[in-house]
Amino acid sequence: MNLDRIINMVIRRITNRLVNKGIDAGVKVASRKGGAKTGAASQNAPQMDADAVKNAKRAAKMARRMGRK
Repeated sequence: MNLDRIINMVIRRITNRLVNKGIDAGVKVASRKGGAKTGAASQNAPQMDADAVKNAKRAAKMARRMGRK
């Protein structure tokens, strides 16, 4: 293999990891498992109704399952 292909493989792998971390962080915040729990950010955030919370948790669970396989 030449150096160009190796560099592209490394860059692609790093990019994929960063994108996956960003998606995981977004899913955690959406399911209220992560993010700001106290302070001004959480006080100004709109409250979600029970169905929206349930849907967010279900989506987070599905995303985690897909990540394992």
